[in-house]
Amino acid sequence: MKRIVVVLLAAVFVSVGVLPAMAEDVYTYEAKNGAVSFDHKLHKEAVGECSKCHEGAPAKIEVDKDYGHGECKDCHKDMGGPTKCNECHKK
Repeated sequence: MKRIVVVLLAAVFVSVGVLPAMAEDVYTYEAKNGAVSFDHKLHKEAVGECSKCHEGAPAKIEVDKDYGHGECKDCHKDMGGPTKCNECHKK
């Protein structure tokens, strides 16, 4: 019984440390018609160059409706990403 408790506690401590590290590249932007999740790692792998999204030194981009419907949607059209409302906005 003690062994099971120790194993479970170890699993909790590992997951507490690992899960935030896994999720830190996913950003969520709230929107009126549903939140948009942005997976930075996925986008970085697909696009390849930081300068395609970031001007100057890479930093977190403040995404609003105009940026999302302009820059993001235009890039999605060019690269074959989702372009329909419900493909990005999730309620």
